[in-house]
Amino acid sequence: MHYPALDVTGADTDLLEALVDDYAPTALTAIDRGVRIFFATAADRDRAQSAVSTQWPAATVVAQDVDDEDWARRSQQNLTPITVGRVVVTPPWHARLGPGASSPAASDPPIEVVITPSMGFGTGHHATTRLCLAALQALPLSGRTMLDIGTGSGVLALAARALGAATAVGIDYDPDAIQAATENLERNPSIDQVRFVTGDLRDHPVDAADVVTANLMGALLVQTASLLLSFVRAEGRLIVSGLLDAERDAVSQAFTAAGAVVAAEAREEGWVALTLAVPATQ
Repeated sequence: MHYPALDVTGADTDLLEALVDDYAPTALTAIDRGVRIFFATAADRDRAQSAVSTQWPAATVVAQDVDDEDWARRSQQNLTPITVGRVVVTPPWHARLGPGASSPAASDPPIEVVITPSMGFGTGHHATTRLCLAALQALPLSGRTMLDIGTGSGVLALAARALGAATAVGIDYDPDAIQAATENLERNPSIDQVRFVTGDLRDHPVDAADVVTANLMGALLVQTASLLLSFVRAEGRLIVSGLLDAERDAVSQAFTAAGAVVAAEAREEGWVALTLAVPATQ
């Protein structure tokens, strides 16, 4: 299988990610002196190439078709575990505790979630994933239901269940993402009560949950604020990320206008995560 991508050097990374937001990017990874951005289709990639070249005429923008095996090989060479609070997200070749296991030596032991690199965000190496993992750990998850919208690798759903959520569901419109998430679930045999489904929330029925995560793009969060809130139970929490500093106010206003309250926020590397509280009655 091959994946359409752009290799870009000579452009501001944060502004670049915001610019390509409208062209269905699925992942971003660092390369020598620049970034590689993956897209859902070659047509999206080609439209993004035109937009990037127009915005940064001096940048080098090269279309690629990346083999999945090449992605895995490069990832195995470069990817290392990431620790966020109690959660250690690790590729299989660096697993220490055993998939989904926790160390019994500490009173608040670390939890290891094994994730195989794929074309989606979710290895923990992107700031938005780390922000979501930290926000999850700031909430009381024990016994609560969790829904991860745009689940990608499934890392947030897996981590939520490992942290004490009663159940977790991940949904994504991309069947390749759901396949990758399902394979990651199999790599964590001590994590149960997690399932992944292919679908678009606009036409796929999913039960509302106590805690919902949506690590999407800023523009999409604004467009779907009311829809996303409809999947959060009364007095529940919605964690959103994927938005840049410059998009924070627009995203916040979209959700507060729909009835939510900003309960917490965090920033890392120019990215923002908001935890939104849903009132008892919407």
